[in-house]
Amino acid sequence: MSRIARRFATLRTQGRGALIPYVEACDPDYDTSLAILRGMPAAGADLIEVGVPFSDPSADGPTIQKAALRGLKGGSTMKRVLEMVSAFRKGDDETPIILMGYTNPIEAYGPERFCVDARKAGVDGLIVVDMPPEEADLLAGPAAAAGLDIIRLVAPTTPDDRLPVVFNGASGFVYYVSITGVTGTRTASTDELAQALPRLRHATDLPIAIGFGIRTPELAANAVRAADAAVVASALLNTLAGTLDADGKATARTVPAVLDQLRGLADAVHAVSKTVS
Repeated sequence: MSRIARRFATLRTQGRGALIPYVEACDPDYDTSLAILRGMPAAGADLIEVGVPFSDPSADGPTIQKAALRGLKGGSTMKRVLEMVSAFRKGDDETPIILMGYTNPIEAYGPERFCVDARKAGVDGLIVVDMPPEEADLLAGPAAAAGLDIIRLVAPTTPDDRLPVVFNGASGFVYYVSITGVTGTRTASTDELAQALPRLRHATDLPIAIGFGIRTPELAANAVRAADAAVVASALLNTLAGTLDADGKATARTVPAVLDQLRGLADAVHAVSKTVS
Protein backbone atom coordinates (compact mmCIF):
# COMPACT_ATOMS: atom_id res chain seq x y z
CA MET A 1 0.00 0.00 0.00
CA SER A 2 1.34 3.43 -0.96
CA ARG A 3 1.82 6.20 1.60
CA ILE A 4 -1.15 8.04 0.07
CA ALA A 5 -3.48 5.03 0.24
CA ARG A 6 -2.26 4.22 3.74
CA ARG A 7 -2.85 7.75 4.99
CA PHE A 8 -6.39 7.93 3.61
CA ALA A 9 -7.17 4.49 5.03
CA THR A 10 -5.97 5.58 8.47
CA LEU A 11 -8.01 8.78 8.32
CA ARG A 12 -11.07 6.82 7.28
CA THR A 13 -10.80 4.54 10.33
CA GLN A 14 -10.39 7.64 12.49
CA GLY A 15 -13.50 9.21 11.02
CA ARG A 16 -11.89 12.40 9.81
CA GLY A 17 -10.90 14.19 6.63
CA ALA A 18 -7.47 15.26 5.42
CA LEU A 19 -5.84 18.66 5.14
CA ILE A 20 -3.47 19.01 2.19
CA PRO A 21 -1.48 22.25 2.32
CA TYR A 22 0.73 23.51 -0.50
CA VAL A 23 4.25 24.86 -0.42
CA GLU A 24 6.08 26.27 -3.45
CA ALA A 25 9.61 24.94 -3.70
CA CYS A 26 12.32 27.59 -3.17
CA ASP A 27 9.77 30.31 -2.36
CA PRO A 28 11.35 32.70 -1.56
CA ASP A 29 14.45 30.52 -1.12
CA TYR A 30 15.35 26.87 -0.61
CA ASP A 31 15.96 26.99 3.13
CA THR A 32 12.72 28.82 3.93
CA SER A 33 10.54 26.52 1.82
CA LEU A 34 12.25 23.46 3.32
CA ALA A 35 11.65 24.81 6.85
CA ILE A 36 7.95 25.27 6.03
CA LEU A 37 7.76 21.80 4.50
CA ARG A 38 9.42 20.22 7.53
CA GLY A 39 7.07 22.05 9.90
CA MET A 40 3.84 21.15 8.10
CA PRO A 41 3.18 17.67 9.55
CA ALA A 42 3.45 18.87 13.15
CA ALA A 43 1.18 21.81 12.26
CA GLY A 44 -1.54 19.42 11.07
CA ALA A 45 -0.83 18.51 7.45
CA ASP A 46 -2.02 15.02 6.53
CA LEU A 47 -0.56 15.06 3.02
CA ILE A 48 1.50 17.83 1.40
CA GLU A 49 1.61 19.25 -2.12
CA VAL A 50 4.96 20.65 -3.22
CA GLY A 51 4.68 23.03 -6.14
CA VAL A 52 7.30 22.79 -8.88
CA PRO A 53 7.87 26.39 -10.04
CA PHE A 54 7.15 26.96 -13.73
CA SER A 55 7.24 30.18 -15.72
CA ASP A 56 4.15 29.57 -17.89
CA PRO A 57 1.32 28.08 -15.81
CA SER A 58 -2.19 27.57 -17.15
CA ALA A 59 -4.36 26.89 -14.09
CA ASP A 60 -2.70 28.93 -11.37
CA GLY A 61 -4.00 32.32 -10.33
CA PRO A 62 -1.89 35.41 -9.53
CA THR A 63 -0.89 34.24 -6.04
CA ILE A 64 0.64 30.95 -7.16
CA GLN A 65 2.10 32.58 -10.26
CA LYS A 66 3.97 35.05 -8.05
CA ALA A 67 5.09 32.25 -5.75
CA ALA A 68 6.40 30.28 -8.74
CA LEU A 69 8.35 33.29 -9.98
CA ARG A 70 9.82 33.78 -6.50
CA GLY A 71 10.72 30.10 -6.48
CA LEU A 72 12.48 30.34 -9.83
CA LYS A 73 14.33 33.42 -8.62
CA GLY A 74 15.17 31.48 -5.44
CA GLY A 75 17.00 28.84 -7.47
CA SER A 76 14.36 26.20 -8.16
CA THR A 77 15.11 23.48 -10.67
CA MET A 78 13.61 20.00 -10.84
CA LYS A 79 16.80 18.64 -9.32
CA ARG A 80 16.54 21.17 -6.48
CA VAL A 81 12.89 20.28 -5.84
CA LEU A 82 13.77 16.60 -5.52
CA GLU A 83 16.65 17.48 -3.20
CA MET A 84 14.14 19.34 -1.03
CA VAL A 85 11.85 16.30 -0.80
CA SER A 86 14.84 14.07 -0.04
CA ALA A 87 15.91 16.41 2.77
CA PHE A 88 12.37 16.30 4.18
CA ARG A 89 12.37 12.49 4.10
CA LYS A 90 15.39 12.36 6.42
CA GLY A 91 13.06 13.37 9.25
CA ASP A 92 9.66 12.13 8.02
CA ASP A 93 9.05 8.82 6.31
CA GLU A 94 5.26 8.81 6.72
CA THR A 95 3.68 12.00 5.37
CA PRO A 96 2.72 11.61 1.70
CA ILE A 97 4.32 14.11 -0.68
CA ILE A 98 2.69 15.04 -4.00
CA LEU A 99 4.49 17.10 -6.61
CA MET A 100 2.20 19.50 -8.46
CA GLY A 101 3.37 21.11 -11.66
CA TYR A 102 3.45 21.06 -15.42
CA THR A 103 4.64 18.81 -18.23
CA ASN A 104 7.48 20.92 -19.59
CA PRO A 105 9.90 20.56 -16.65
CA ILE A 106 9.27 16.80 -16.58
CA GLU A 107 9.93 16.47 -20.31
CA ALA A 108 13.09 18.55 -19.98
CA TYR A 109 14.30 16.33 -17.13
CA GLY A 110 13.35 13.14 -18.94
CA PRO A 111 10.15 11.31 -17.90
CA GLU A 112 11.76 7.97 -17.00
CA ARG A 113 14.67 9.57 -15.17
CA PHE A 114 12.26 11.92 -13.42
CA CYS A 115 10.04 9.12 -12.10
CA VAL A 116 13.00 7.08 -10.87
CA ASP A 117 14.58 10.09 -9.17
CA ALA A 118 11.26 11.30 -7.74
CA ARG A 119 10.61 7.93 -6.12
CA LYS A 120 14.16 7.77 -4.81
CA ALA A 121 13.70 11.22 -3.26
CA GLY A 122 10.51 10.13 -1.50
CA VAL A 123 7.76 11.51 -3.75
CA ASP A 124 4.49 9.57 -3.63
CA GLY A 125 2.25 11.14 -6.26
CA LEU A 126 2.15 13.50 -9.22
CA ILE A 127 -0.40 16.11 -10.29
CA VAL A 128 0.48 17.30 -13.79
CA VAL A 129 -1.95 20.11 -14.47
CA ASP A 130 -1.59 20.30 -18.26
CA MET A 131 -1.43 16.57 -19.02
CA PRO A 132 -4.86 15.24 -20.07
CA PRO A 133 -5.49 11.48 -19.97
CA GLU A 134 -5.02 11.27 -23.75
CA GLU A 135 -1.40 12.42 -23.33
CA ALA A 136 -0.67 10.52 -20.11
CA ASP A 137 1.37 7.79 -21.83
CA LEU A 138 4.37 10.10 -21.40
CA LEU A 139 4.30 9.31 -17.67
CA ALA A 140 1.99 6.34 -17.18
CA GLY A 141 4.55 3.59 -17.68
CA PRO A 142 7.48 5.22 -15.87
CA ALA A 143 5.26 6.33 -12.97
CA ALA A 144 3.76 2.86 -12.55
CA ALA A 145 7.20 1.27 -12.65
CA ALA A 146 8.39 3.68 -9.95
CA GLY A 147 5.28 3.22 -7.79
CA LEU A 148 4.12 6.83 -8.17
CA ASP A 149 0.42 7.68 -8.05
CA ILE A 150 -0.98 9.71 -10.94
CA ILE A 151 -3.58 12.05 -9.46
CA ARG A 152 -6.15 13.34 -11.93
CA LEU A 153 -7.98 16.66 -11.97
CA VAL A 154 -11.74 16.87 -12.46
CA ALA A 155 -13.63 20.12 -13.01
CA PRO A 156 -17.29 21.12 -12.63
CA THR A 157 -17.44 21.17 -16.42
CA THR A 158 -16.24 17.56 -16.81
CA PRO A 159 -19.22 15.64 -18.24
CA ASP A 160 -20.26 12.30 -16.79
CA ASP A 161 -19.34 10.37 -19.92
CA ARG A 162 -15.75 11.64 -19.68
CA LEU A 163 -15.21 10.62 -16.06
CA PRO A 164 -14.25 7.00 -16.93
CA VAL A 165 -11.60 8.37 -19.30
CA VAL A 166 -10.22 10.72 -16.64
CA PHE A 167 -10.16 8.03 -13.96
CA ASN A 168 -8.58 5.36 -16.15
CA GLY A 169 -5.11 4.87 -14.71
CA ALA A 170 -5.69 7.30 -11.85
CA SER A 171 -4.58 6.40 -8.34
CA GLY A 172 -3.96 8.01 -4.96
CA PHE A 173 -6.89 10.39 -4.92
CA VAL A 174 -8.94 12.63 -7.21
CA TYR A 175 -8.38 16.38 -7.17
CA TYR A 176 -11.71 18.12 -7.67
CA VAL A 177 -11.24 21.63 -9.05
CA SER A 178 -14.31 23.06 -7.37
CA ILE A 179 -14.72 26.17 -9.54
CA THR A 180 -14.41 27.19 -13.16
CA GLY A 181 -11.43 29.52 -13.09
CA VAL A 182 -7.96 29.73 -11.63
CA THR A 183 -6.64 29.12 -8.14
CA GLY A 184 -7.20 31.55 -5.31
CA THR A 185 -10.40 33.14 -6.65
CA ARG A 186 -13.98 32.41 -5.68
CA THR A 187 -15.17 29.49 -3.56
CA ALA A 188 -17.69 26.81 -4.50
CA SER A 189 -20.92 26.95 -2.50
CA THR A 190 -22.19 24.15 -0.29
CA ASP A 191 -24.94 23.46 -2.83
CA GLU A 192 -22.45 23.25 -5.69
CA LEU A 193 -20.35 20.73 -3.78
CA ALA A 194 -23.41 18.73 -2.78
CA GLN A 195 -24.37 18.41 -6.44
CA ALA A 196 -20.87 17.58 -7.67
CA LEU A 197 -19.64 14.98 -5.21
CA PRO A 198 -22.27 12.23 -5.72
CA ARG A 199 -21.52 11.91 -9.41
CA LEU A 200 -17.80 11.63 -8.68
CA ARG A 201 -18.44 9.02 -5.99
CA HIS A 202 -20.47 7.07 -8.52
CA ALA A 203 -17.54 7.06 -10.96
CA THR A 204 -14.62 6.25 -8.64
CA ASP A 205 -13.76 4.68 -5.29
CA LEU A 206 -10.72 6.92 -4.90
CA PRO A 207 -10.71 9.56 -2.14
CA ILE A 208 -11.71 13.01 -3.36
CA ALA A 209 -9.88 16.20 -2.43
CA ILE A 210 -11.41 19.61 -3.04
CA GLY A 211 -9.19 22.49 -4.08
CA PHE A 212 -9.28 26.01 -5.56
CA GLY A 213 -10.71 28.86 -3.47
CA ILE A 214 -10.40 27.29 0.00
CA ARG A 215 -9.08 30.21 2.03
CA THR A 216 -10.38 29.91 5.59
CA PRO A 217 -10.76 27.26 8.30
CA GLU A 218 -14.54 27.35 7.79
CA LEU A 219 -14.23 26.69 4.07
CA ALA A 220 -11.72 23.90 4.65
CA ALA A 221 -14.07 22.25 7.15
CA ASN A 222 -16.94 22.59 4.70
CA ALA A 223 -14.83 20.88 2.01
CA VAL A 224 -14.10 17.81 4.15
CA ARG A 225 -17.75 17.52 5.13
CA ALA A 226 -18.47 16.98 1.44
CA ALA A 227 -15.31 15.16 0.38
CA ASP A 228 -12.29 13.39 1.87
CA ALA A 229 -9.76 16.22 1.87
CA ALA A 230 -9.31 19.97 1.53
CA VAL A 231 -6.41 21.49 -0.41
CA VAL A 232 -5.20 24.92 0.70
CA ALA A 233 -2.63 26.75 -1.38
CA SER A 234 -3.16 30.44 -2.21
CA ALA A 235 -4.19 31.39 1.34
CA LEU A 236 -0.90 30.08 2.74
CA LEU A 237 1.12 31.69 -0.05
CA ASN A 238 -0.57 35.05 0.55
CA THR A 239 0.43 34.82 4.20
CA LEU A 240 4.01 33.99 3.22
CA ALA A 241 4.14 36.89 0.76
CA GLY A 242 2.91 39.28 3.45
CA THR A 243 5.91 38.49 5.66
CA LEU A 244 8.62 39.17 3.07
CA ASP A 245 10.78 42.26 3.27
CA ALA A 246 10.99 45.02 0.66
CA ASP A 247 13.46 42.94 -1.36
CA GLY A 248 11.22 39.87 -1.33
CA LYS A 249 13.35 37.98 1.15
CA ALA A 250 12.15 35.91 4.08
CA THR A 251 12.00 37.44 7.53
CA ALA A 252 11.85 35.93 11.02
CA ARG A 253 8.04 35.96 10.71
CA THR A 254 7.79 33.96 7.48
CA VAL A 255 7.92 30.34 8.64
CA PRO A 256 5.98 30.86 11.93
CA ALA A 257 3.21 32.83 10.19
CA VAL A 258 2.58 30.11 7.60
CA LEU A 259 2.65 27.30 10.15
CA ASP A 260 0.38 29.19 12.56
CA GLN A 261 -2.17 29.64 9.80
CA LEU A 262 -1.86 25.96 8.94
CA ARG A 263 -2.62 24.99 12.56
CA GLY A 264 -5.87 26.94 12.44
CA LEU A 265 -6.89 25.23 9.22
CA ALA A 266 -5.97 21.81 10.61
CA ASP A 267 -7.94 22.36 13.81
CA ALA A 268 -11.06 23.14 11.77
CA VAL A 269 -10.62 20.20 9.38
CA HIS A 270 -9.84 17.67 12.09
CA ALA A 271 -12.82 18.78 14.19
CA VAL A 272 -15.17 17.51 11.47
CA SER A 273 -16.46 14.06 12.39
CA LYS A 274 -17.08 11.76 9.43
CA THR A 275 -18.87 8.42 9.29
CA VAL A 276 -16.46 5.55 9.76
CA SER A 277 -16.81 3.03 6.93
